[in-house]
Amino acid sequence: MHIVIVGAGIIGLVTAFELHAQGIQITLCDPNPAEGASHAAAGMLAPASEIVWGQDGLHELMAESARCYPDLIARIERATGHRPAYRENPTMVVAAENSDRQALEELQQIRQRLKLPAESLLGSQARDREPALAGNISGALVFPQDHQVDPRSLCSILIQYFRDQLVRERVVEYLPTHDGTAAVRTESGQVIRADQVLLCTGVEQLKGTPRLPLRPVYGDILRLDVPTHLQPLLTHTVRGVVHRRGVYLVPRADGSIVLGASVREDGNQQVSIEALYTLLDDARRLVPGIMATSLREVIARARPATPDDAPIIDRVDPRLVVSNGYFRHGILLAALGAKLGAQLVLSQPPDPRLSDLSLNRFTSTNTNFKES
Repeated sequence: MHIVIVGAGIIGLVTAFELHAQGIQITLCDPNPAEGASHAAAGMLAPASEIVWGQDGLHELMAESARCYPDLIARIERATGHRPAYRENPTMVVAAENSDRQALEELQQIRQRLKLPAESLLGSQARDREPALAGNISGALVFPQDHQVDPRSLCSILIQYFRDQLVRERVVEYLPTHDGTAAVRTESGQVIRADQVLLCTGVEQLKGTPRLPLRPVYGDILRLDVPTHLQPLLTHTVRGVVHRRGVYLVPRADGSIVLGASVREDGNQQVSIEALYTLLDDARRLVPGIMATSLREVIARARPATPDDAPIIDRVDPRLVVSNGYFRHGILLAALGAKLGAQLVLSQPPDPRLSDLSLNRFTSTNTNFKES
């Protein structure tokens, strides 16, 4: 069997890995592999600290996908000889001031209902564990099982692994055929035939396929270099609530910090100065030491969002499967989403969870996910 995967972000790449592991011939098509949302993402594997009221179904998917990651990392290392940068450091959710404690209390209520492991800390206890935190921190929750992966590391390893199966061209059209196969046409006019096509194109719509209910939600991300004498500035991933706004700081193994992330639907593809200022100001209120760092990089990328924040993983015709719309959870959901997408492509017995991720849920009144 030959599968064409359109889109080589983390979803396309990890699904290709799952299919290849089962002996399937793969062709990946993307002019700029892993340069979209996957390139910007901080890589938090944080199902517990990501929970939102009314999204229990989505949270269950995130929690299971996080549990899949250690096995995925190990299998990638065995297959490629290279280990993606995966860290099991815990996540600390911090309230900057007393007025922000309600967000922690709400998170604590959901955590208890879903029976997620966490530890509640006073502000002084949080500063004992992370001395770089500001002196006015009012409290924190620590989630020991919320870890991180560096998406750039993971994607670059898989891009190199599939270098001979990678077509660096934009696909412009899906072409169903009459002989039981399918094909795609690239920008140069090349037609690539396959038994199945998997669509992982992010916000881009592809001619010849159903229009997906996706919208671009932009995020601004900074990467900061911490001076040697301050390393490590943080040992936990710190997710903060400042005036009810979210901000996160993710420490990398090299001592740097990934700071993000804004959530914008303003259509601006470039870095927003307002978002940049707000992120830095909120981060400074949590960790004053970031004012001593240097700016390595600042970028903005669009994340493909559905009306209910959950992905679309569905067969939309006999030769076409969609795995898209992962919004802010693309890195976290990649491990499980790749398995579910591969099952659909191979027409294996359907996973019951796929009924909640079908495209037709947006025309049905029966949904398990909260609309944004």
